Amino acid sequence: MELDLSTILFLAFFGFIAAFIDSTVGGGGLISLPALLGLGIPPYLALGTNKLAGTISSATSSVTFIRMGKFDKKLMAILFPVSLVGAYFGAKTVLFIPQEFLKVLVIIMMAVIFIYTLLNKRFGENTSFKGYTKFTLGLGIPITFLIGFYDGFFGPGTGSFFVFLMVLLFGYDFVIAAGNGRILNLASNIAALTVFLLEGKVIFITGLTMGIAMLLGATLGARVAIKTGVRYVRPLFLLVSITLITKMVYELFFSL
Repeated sequence: MELDLSTILFLAFFGFIAAFIDSTVGGGGLISLPALLGLGIPPYLALGTNKLAGTISSATSSVTFIRMGKFDKKLMAILFPVSLVGAYFGAKTVLFIPQEFLKVLVIIMMAVIFIYTLLNKRFGENTSFKGYTKFTLGLGIPITFLIGFYDGFFGPGTGSFFVFLMVLLFGYDFVIAAGNGRILNLASNIAALTVFLLEGKVIFITGLTMGIAMLLGATLGARVAIKTGVRYVRPLFLLVSITLITKMVYELFFSL
């Protein structure tokens, strides 16, 4: 795929915006994937190319959160490989199974998350984390696997699911949850990207062009999230959630 100046600027603009949002609460795929599809790239190639750019983004924001100490080292050591394996199997599955049946389930899940977060105004404001238990890890490990599988299989909203899991189940505030979420999302991106690379479903020049812009957006987004804290992350989480719901509902009914 040849890139002219207008295409490069197009990829840079949407890549930067997507990564800025994705670095905090996830949902960047809402922007980056449609942008790639808008260039006329076939769906599977767009998914693989988006994973290349998204891996650059998640790696950048993860490093920022790690350097600032806004993550849980022990928990990530447990859940990182779980997300990795889940996404690997998800990406292998997507090459053979249509994605349509997942859309209704994801819409329902995102609606529940949005309503819960909206009604609980202090949700994620302060950390209530008191350590791991057999119960939290017993739920957290399979749920992380399923979210990773979902990211490899489909993707939109993965970061939001990880953030919500970190706040609801483990009791982190939104900032630490965002850091943990980005690291787990990095794992799922790496696994899915590996599968798409092996299957030849990645356009390197396009993915790297968008990825460079994402690097800048992810760095800025993570720093803004850490500096401004929950008062920035929570409203953005709600905004991204309702946007994802609206977009998927529209696509579901439009495709009927």
